Amino acid sequence: MREIRYVRGDATVPSVKGVKLIAHVCNDIGGWGKGFVLAISRRWPEPEAAYRAWHRDRAANDFGLGAVQFVQVGRYAWVANMVGQRGIGTSSKGVPVRYEAIDAALGRLAGKAEELGASVHMPRIGCGLAGGKWSRVEPLITERLVQRGIAVTVYDHGD
Repeated sequence: MREIRYVRGDATVPSVKGVKLIAHVCNDIGGWGKGFVLAISRRWPEPEAAYRAWHRDRAANDFGLGAVQFVQVGRYAWVANMVGQRGIGTSSKGVPVRYEAIDAALGRLAGKAEELGASVHMPRIGCGLAGGKWSRVEPLITERLVQRGIAVTVYDHGD
């Protein structure tokens, strides 16, 4: 069975051949401006524009926790905007990460990866600004993606 591959580097520039799906977690309030989304926006304008339109028109679409929006950014590259956090910032109600939403989104991501024959690339989703614990997220990735034979690379930024 495959395992998650861990590398140092930038998840927006996967160095593999074939179709690539770059996955990350978004909030459910339409905010885009901190964390990994900044790296995405530096490379491509489409994912942010699509996310903002998706949120703006949410009364008429599937926007919400657990939903995923797939945005093609190149011939062989897609970005998956996965709604996996409630609001932003830690409050008296705890951290914004919602593991059940990430789990649902990863299931949708797996279907798209299989459809495209794509590998999946991501930072440690849900564990930055969303405040999640990798020990809770990693098993979801293993169950939803790796066990279905989908190649997954997790990027740790820095040297």
